[in-house]
Amino acid sequence: MNRVLIPLTLDPVSLPAHAIGAEVHALHGETMGTTWSVKLVAVEADLPRLNTGVQAQLDRVVSQMSHWEPQSDLCAYNSAVAGTWVTLPKEFFEVLSAAYAHAAESSGAFDPTIGPLVDVWGFGPAPRRSAPPSDSEIATARARVGWQQLQLDKEQRRALQPGGVQLDFSSIAKGYSVDLIARFLQGAGIDHWMVEVGGELRGNGCKPDGQPWWVELEQLSAKLPRTVLALHGLSVASSGDYRRFFEFEGQRYAHTLDPRSGRPVTHALASVTVLHAECMQADALATLLGVLSPTEAYEYAYSCDIAALFVLRNGDKFEERMTPAFEALSDE
Repeated sequence: MNRVLIPLTLDPVSLPAHAIGAEVHALHGETMGTTWSVKLVAVEADLPRLNTGVQAQLDRVVSQMSHWEPQSDLCAYNSAVAGTWVTLPKEFFEVLSAAYAHAAESSGAFDPTIGPLVDVWGFGPAPRRSAPPSDSEIATARARVGWQQLQLDKEQRRALQPGGVQLDFSSIAKGYSVDLIARFLQGAGIDHWMVEVGGELRGNGCKPDGQPWWVELEQLSAKLPRTVLALHGLSVASSGDYRRFFEFEGQRYAHTLDPRSGRPVTHALASVTVLHAECMQADALATLLGVLSPTEAYEYAYSCDIAALFVLRNGDKFEERMTPAFEALSDE
Protein backbone atom coordinates (compact mmCIF):
# COMPACT_ATOMS: atom_id res chain seq x y z
CA MET A 1 0.00 0.00 0.00
CA ASN A 2 1.24 3.49 -0.87
CA ARG A 3 0.64 6.70 1.03
CA VAL A 4 1.19 9.99 -0.82
CA LEU A 5 1.70 13.18 1.16
CA ILE A 6 0.99 16.51 -0.51
CA PRO A 7 1.32 19.94 1.21
CA LEU A 8 -1.99 21.60 1.97
CA THR A 9 -0.82 24.87 0.44
CA LEU A 10 0.88 24.60 -2.93
CA ASP A 11 2.70 27.68 -4.20
CA PRO A 12 2.24 27.76 -7.99
CA VAL A 13 5.75 29.10 -8.62
CA SER A 14 6.60 29.14 -12.30
CA LEU A 15 10.14 28.69 -13.48
CA PRO A 16 11.87 32.07 -13.68
CA ALA A 17 12.60 33.42 -17.14
CA HIS A 18 16.36 32.95 -16.87
CA ALA A 19 15.87 29.27 -16.02
CA ILE A 20 13.88 28.42 -19.12
CA GLY A 21 15.72 25.51 -20.68
CA ALA A 22 17.65 24.90 -17.47
CA GLU A 23 18.02 21.35 -16.25
CA VAL A 24 18.12 19.56 -12.92
CA HIS A 25 21.71 19.31 -11.75
CA ALA A 26 23.15 17.52 -8.73
CA LEU A 27 25.83 18.76 -6.35
CA HIS A 28 27.24 16.64 -3.55
CA GLY A 29 30.01 16.37 -0.97
CA GLU A 30 30.86 15.47 2.60
CA THR A 31 30.33 17.26 5.90
CA MET A 32 29.79 16.53 9.60
CA GLY A 33 30.84 12.91 9.21
CA THR A 34 28.13 12.33 6.62
CA THR A 35 27.22 13.41 3.08
CA TRP A 36 25.25 16.23 1.54
CA SER A 37 23.49 16.61 -1.78
CA VAL A 38 21.62 19.34 -3.60
CA LYS A 39 19.40 18.92 -6.64
CA LEU A 40 18.56 22.21 -8.31
CA VAL A 41 17.23 23.76 -11.48
CA ALA A 42 20.04 25.94 -12.87
CA VAL A 43 22.18 26.59 -15.89
CA GLU A 44 25.40 24.62 -15.97
CA ALA A 45 27.62 27.71 -15.96
CA ASP A 46 26.37 28.61 -12.46
CA LEU A 47 27.23 25.27 -10.88
CA PRO A 48 30.82 26.02 -9.73
CA ARG A 49 29.82 29.12 -7.76
CA LEU A 50 26.75 27.37 -6.34
CA ASN A 51 28.80 24.37 -5.25
CA THR A 52 31.32 26.67 -3.57
CA GLY A 53 28.54 28.59 -1.85
CA VAL A 54 26.81 25.47 -0.55
CA GLN A 55 30.05 24.09 0.86
CA ALA A 56 30.75 27.46 2.51
CA GLN A 57 27.44 27.26 4.42
CA LEU A 58 28.27 23.79 5.67
CA ASP A 59 31.80 24.79 6.63
CA ARG A 60 30.36 27.70 8.60
CA VAL A 61 28.17 25.35 10.63
CA VAL A 62 31.11 23.03 11.32
CA SER A 63 33.45 25.85 12.34
CA GLN A 64 30.86 27.26 14.70
CA MET A 65 28.92 24.30 16.06
CA SER A 66 30.93 21.08 15.82
CA HIS A 67 31.81 19.37 19.08
CA TRP A 68 34.24 17.21 17.07
CA GLU A 69 36.40 20.18 15.98
CA PRO A 70 38.53 21.49 18.89
CA GLN A 71 38.79 24.94 17.26
CA SER A 72 35.02 25.43 16.82
CA ASP A 73 33.11 28.21 18.55
CA LEU A 74 31.11 25.56 20.39
CA CYS A 75 34.25 23.99 21.84
CA ALA A 76 35.51 27.46 22.76
CA TYR A 77 32.30 28.06 24.70
CA ASN A 78 32.47 24.63 26.34
CA SER A 79 36.02 25.31 27.59
CA ALA A 80 35.39 28.91 28.68
CA VAL A 81 36.14 29.85 32.29
CA ALA A 82 33.20 29.69 34.69
CA GLY A 83 31.38 33.01 34.90
CA THR A 84 32.50 34.13 31.43
CA TRP A 85 30.07 35.75 28.99
CA VAL A 86 30.95 34.40 25.54
CA THR A 87 30.05 36.42 22.44
CA LEU A 88 28.71 34.07 19.75
CA PRO A 89 28.45 34.19 15.95
CA LYS A 90 25.01 35.00 14.58
CA GLU A 91 24.28 31.48 13.34
CA PHE A 92 25.48 29.85 16.58
CA PHE A 93 23.25 32.14 18.65
CA GLU A 94 20.27 31.43 16.40
CA VAL A 95 20.62 27.68 16.93
CA LEU A 96 21.28 28.01 20.67
CA SER A 97 18.19 30.20 21.07
CA ALA A 98 16.02 27.67 19.22
CA ALA A 99 17.45 24.79 21.27
CA TYR A 100 16.83 26.70 24.51
CA ALA A 101 13.21 27.31 23.51
CA HIS A 102 12.64 23.60 22.79
CA ALA A 103 14.23 22.69 26.12
CA ALA A 104 11.95 25.04 28.03
CA GLU A 105 8.82 23.97 26.16
CA SER A 106 9.53 20.25 26.65
CA SER A 107 10.65 20.56 30.31
CA GLY A 108 14.07 19.22 29.37
CA ALA A 109 13.19 16.31 27.07
CA PHE A 110 15.30 18.26 24.58
CA ASP A 111 18.44 19.75 26.12
CA PRO A 112 21.41 21.33 24.30
CA THR A 113 23.59 20.87 27.41
CA ILE A 114 23.49 17.08 26.97
CA GLY A 115 27.18 16.92 25.97
CA PRO A 116 28.47 15.17 29.12
CA LEU A 117 25.91 12.38 28.74
CA VAL A 118 26.67 11.94 25.04
CA ASP A 119 30.34 11.54 25.92
CA VAL A 120 29.86 9.18 28.87
CA TRP A 121 27.72 6.89 26.70
CA GLY A 122 30.31 6.94 23.92
CA PHE A 123 28.15 8.60 21.26
CA GLY A 124 30.29 11.74 20.89
CA PRO A 125 33.97 12.56 20.32
CA ALA A 126 34.91 10.50 23.39
CA PRO A 127 35.93 6.87 22.73
CA ARG A 128 33.14 4.47 21.80
CA ARG A 129 31.91 2.10 24.49
CA SER A 130 31.32 -1.63 24.35
CA ALA A 131 29.59 -1.64 27.75
CA PRO A 132 27.30 0.89 29.45
CA PRO A 133 28.76 3.38 31.94
CA SER A 134 28.36 2.76 35.66
CA ASP A 135 25.61 4.39 37.70
CA SER A 136 28.17 6.71 39.29
CA GLU A 137 29.53 7.76 35.88
CA ILE A 138 26.01 8.52 34.70
CA ALA A 139 25.23 10.49 37.87
CA THR A 140 28.42 12.54 37.51
CA ALA A 141 27.61 13.40 33.89
CA ARG A 142 23.95 14.04 34.66
CA ALA A 143 24.89 16.56 37.35
CA ARG A 144 26.44 18.75 34.64
CA VAL A 145 23.38 18.65 32.38
CA GLY A 146 20.53 21.12 32.62
CA TRP A 147 19.24 23.74 30.20
CA GLN A 148 18.21 25.91 33.17
CA GLN A 149 21.90 26.78 33.66
CA LEU A 150 21.93 28.68 30.36
CA GLN A 151 21.66 32.46 30.30
CA LEU A 152 21.34 34.20 26.94
CA ASP A 153 21.82 37.88 26.22
CA LYS A 154 19.99 38.52 22.95
CA GLU A 155 20.97 42.17 22.65
CA GLN A 156 24.70 41.44 22.78
CA ARG A 157 24.38 37.96 21.25
CA ARG A 158 26.26 36.21 24.02
CA ALA A 159 25.79 33.34 26.48
CA LEU A 160 27.06 32.79 30.00
CA GLN A 161 29.30 29.82 30.68
CA PRO A 162 28.31 29.05 34.28
CA GLY A 163 31.01 26.42 34.55
CA GLY A 164 31.09 22.88 33.15
CA VAL A 165 28.27 23.31 30.61
CA GLN A 166 28.97 21.26 27.48
CA LEU A 167 26.75 22.15 24.54
CA ASP A 168 25.95 19.53 21.91
CA PHE A 169 24.02 20.51 18.78
CA SER A 170 23.94 17.05 17.18
CA SER A 171 20.14 17.00 17.20
CA ILE A 172 19.65 20.39 15.56
CA ALA A 173 22.76 21.50 13.61
CA LYS A 174 22.23 19.27 10.57
CA GLY A 175 18.73 20.58 10.13
CA TYR A 176 19.98 24.13 10.51
CA SER A 177 22.64 23.54 7.86
CA VAL A 178 19.87 22.55 5.43
CA ASP A 179 18.07 25.82 6.17
CA LEU A 180 21.31 27.78 5.74
CA ILE A 181 21.82 26.24 2.30
CA ALA A 182 18.20 27.06 1.45
CA ARG A 183 18.81 30.72 2.33
CA PHE A 184 21.94 30.78 0.21
CA LEU A 185 20.18 29.30 -2.82
CA GLN A 186 17.28 31.72 -2.55
CA GLY A 187 19.74 34.60 -2.26
CA ALA A 188 21.56 33.33 -5.35
CA GLY A 189 18.34 33.43 -7.36
CA ILE A 190 17.76 29.65 -7.31
CA ASP A 191 14.10 28.98 -6.49
CA HIS A 192 13.78 25.30 -7.39
CA TRP A 193 15.85 22.88 -5.31
CA MET A 194 15.99 19.98 -2.89
CA VAL A 195 18.66 19.93 -0.16
CA GLU A 196 19.73 16.89 1.87
CA VAL A 197 22.29 16.73 4.67
CA GLY A 198 22.71 13.40 6.46
CA GLY A 199 19.13 12.36 5.76
CA GLU A 200 17.47 15.67 6.69
CA LEU A 201 15.68 17.20 3.68
CA ARG A 202 14.05 20.39 2.49
CA GLY A 203 12.54 21.20 -0.89
CA ASN A 204 11.24 24.23 -2.71
CA GLY A 205 9.66 24.89 -6.09
CA CYS A 206 9.50 22.14 -8.67
CA LYS A 207 11.31 20.43 -11.52
CA PRO A 208 11.23 21.85 -15.07
CA ASP A 209 8.41 19.43 -15.95
CA GLY A 210 6.29 20.83 -13.12
CA GLN A 211 6.67 17.78 -10.88
CA PRO A 212 7.53 18.38 -7.21
CA TRP A 213 10.57 16.93 -5.54
CA TRP A 214 9.31 13.48 -4.55
CA VAL A 215 11.03 11.64 -1.69
CA GLU A 216 10.27 8.31 -0.06
CA LEU A 217 10.30 8.10 3.72
CA GLU A 218 12.39 5.36 5.30
CA GLN A 219 10.48 2.17 6.14
CA LEU A 220 11.21 -0.01 9.17
CA SER A 221 9.09 -2.85 7.83
CA ALA A 222 7.91 -3.92 4.42
CA LYS A 223 4.49 -4.46 6.00
CA LEU A 224 4.10 -0.75 6.68
CA PRO A 225 2.74 1.59 3.99
CA ARG A 226 5.24 3.02 1.53
CA THR A 227 5.13 6.77 2.12
CA VAL A 228 6.01 9.26 -0.63
CA LEU A 229 6.17 12.99 0.08
CA ALA A 230 6.02 15.98 -2.26
CA LEU A 231 8.77 18.09 -0.74
CA HIS A 232 7.29 21.44 -1.73
CA GLY A 233 7.95 24.15 0.87
CA LEU A 234 8.51 21.44 3.45
CA SER A 235 11.32 19.86 5.44
CA VAL A 236 11.43 16.32 6.79
CA ALA A 237 13.57 14.88 9.58
CA SER A 238 13.53 11.53 11.35
CA SER A 239 14.93 10.16 14.57
CA GLY A 240 15.08 6.50 15.56
CA ASP A 241 16.62 4.10 18.03
CA TYR A 242 17.85 1.82 15.23
CA ARG A 243 20.53 4.10 13.75
CA ARG A 244 23.29 4.21 16.36
CA PHE A 245 23.52 1.80 19.27
CA PHE A 246 25.66 -0.82 20.94
CA GLU A 247 24.71 -4.12 22.53
CA PHE A 248 25.91 -5.51 25.83
CA GLU A 249 24.82 -8.77 27.44
CA GLY A 250 21.79 -9.05 25.21
CA GLN A 251 20.57 -5.50 25.74
CA ARG A 252 20.64 -2.75 23.16
CA TYR A 253 21.61 0.80 24.14
CA ALA A 254 20.46 3.38 21.58
CA HIS A 255 21.97 6.82 21.02
CA THR A 256 18.67 8.57 21.82
CA LEU A 257 19.36 9.74 25.36
CA ASP A 258 16.84 11.14 27.81
CA PRO A 259 18.55 14.19 29.39
CA ARG A 260 16.23 13.89 32.39
CA SER A 261 17.31 10.37 33.34
CA GLY A 262 20.76 10.34 31.78
CA ARG A 263 20.04 7.05 30.03
CA PRO A 264 18.97 5.80 26.59
CA VAL A 265 15.23 5.64 26.02
CA THR A 266 13.71 2.19 26.46
CA HIS A 267 10.10 2.72 25.37
CA ALA A 268 8.40 1.20 22.33
CA LEU A 269 8.84 4.21 20.03
CA ALA A 270 11.15 3.05 17.22
CA SER A 271 11.14 6.17 15.05
CA VAL A 272 9.62 9.61 14.65
CA THR A 273 9.29 11.56 11.40
CA VAL A 274 8.41 15.25 11.51
CA LEU A 275 7.37 17.58 8.70
CA HIS A 276 7.92 21.31 9.14
CA ALA A 277 8.62 24.38 7.03
CA GLU A 278 12.08 24.72 8.65
CA CYS A 279 14.48 21.80 8.78
CA MET A 280 16.07 22.99 12.02
CA GLN A 281 12.69 22.74 13.69
CA ALA A 282 11.92 19.34 12.15
CA ASP A 283 15.32 18.04 13.29
CA ALA A 284 14.92 19.21 16.89
CA LEU A 285 11.28 18.10 17.15
CA ALA A 286 12.05 14.60 15.86
CA THR A 287 14.62 14.20 18.65
CA LEU A 288 12.35 15.73 21.29
CA LEU A 289 9.43 13.49 20.41
CA GLY A 290 11.70 10.46 20.27
CA VAL A 291 12.71 11.03 23.90
CA LEU A 292 9.14 11.26 25.21
CA SER A 293 7.10 8.13 25.78
CA PRO A 294 4.75 7.19 22.91
CA THR A 295 1.73 8.64 24.70
CA GLU A 296 3.55 11.80 25.77
CA ALA A 297 5.02 12.27 22.31
CA TYR A 298 1.65 12.00 20.57
CA GLU A 299 0.00 14.37 23.04
CA TYR A 300 2.83 16.89 22.68
CA ALA A 301 2.72 16.77 18.89
CA TYR A 302 -1.08 16.95 18.88
CA SER A 303 -1.18 19.97 21.19
CA CYS A 304 1.46 21.81 19.11
CA ASP A 305 -0.16 20.87 15.77
CA ILE A 306 3.02 19.09 14.64
CA ALA A 307 2.86 16.86 11.57
CA ALA A 308 4.43 13.70 12.97
CA LEU A 309 4.47 10.00 12.12
CA PHE A 310 5.31 7.57 14.94
CA VAL A 311 6.41 3.98 14.41
CA LEU A 312 6.08 1.79 17.51
CA ARG A 313 7.37 -1.69 18.25
CA ASN A 314 4.76 -4.26 19.22
CA GLY A 315 6.63 -7.50 19.82
CA ASP A 316 8.31 -8.34 16.52
CA LYS A 317 5.92 -6.12 14.57
CA PHE A 318 5.66 -2.37 13.94
CA GLU A 319 2.63 -0.11 14.20
CA GLU A 320 2.09 3.44 12.99
CA ARG A 321 0.35 6.40 14.54
CA MET A 322 -0.09 9.78 12.83
CA THR A 323 -1.05 13.16 14.22
CA PRO A 324 -3.98 14.94 12.55
CA ALA A 325 -1.56 17.45 11.01
CA PHE A 326 0.35 14.60 9.34
CA GLU A 327 -2.76 12.68 8.35
CA ALA A 328 -4.19 15.79 6.70
CA LEU A 329 -1.42 15.63 4.09
CA SER A 330 -2.21 12.07 3.09
CA ASP A 331 -4.43 11.02 0.20
CA GLU A 332 -4.60 7.50 1.62
